Amino acid sequence: MLNQITAGVIRMDCNTEMVLRDKYGNLKPIWQDNELCIRLIKSGKLNPLWINQWYAFILKPFLGRWSYSKKYRNLVPTAGKGLISGLLCGSGSPATPASIGQGTGTNAAASGDTALQTEVKADGTAASGLHVIAAATVSLVTGSVTNDTAQWVGTVNETASIAITESGVFNATTNGTLLARQTFTAVNVVNGDTLQFTWQIKNS
Repeated sequence: MLNQITAGVIRMDCNTEMVLRDKYGNLKPIWQDNELCIRLIKSGKLNPLWINQWYAFILKPFLGRWSYSKKYRNLVPTAGKGLISGLLCGSGSPATPASIGQGTGTNAAASGDTALQTEVKADGTAASGLHVIAAATVSLVTGSVTNDTAQWVGTVNETASIAITESGVFNATTNGTLLARQTFTAVNVVNGDTLQFTWQIKNS
């Protein structure tokens, strides 16, 4: 749901899915935010870290449910829109997005974002602009019509206990331009877990 051209206006949207597995490859339950939860996070009234295994039982009827995947809609910031425009017309010859970062920042995604708030490596240490998935698998997939959707798939082999609350797509493995970012309720990973991100941007 990336670029819908109507009367000269490009409308951009982006959807993401995350799947968490343990060291044996078994799926682990992950909290799926509902619309109310997403709105509260965006407005700053709900901290993504507030929903965890202790509070989820109480909050389940109101803010979401346990699932084996986490899906959410993302924000394409101003920097990402500029990157898309550059790719469309070849201006400046920007690199194609092919890297995914994860982080522990909780500030809601905003149009002025140029990076993740607190990007971290698989071991939980600060990434300092090093996007932890160095080479996501990029492909074209079919949504409504043939090859109308760009897709990025990348997996982080986690080596520490981390509460992941943000992710983004970049056009370089180090200090790349941010294509899209979003925050979400915490995905709690431990050493040996694998966290797979699938980002799709569709031309609708």
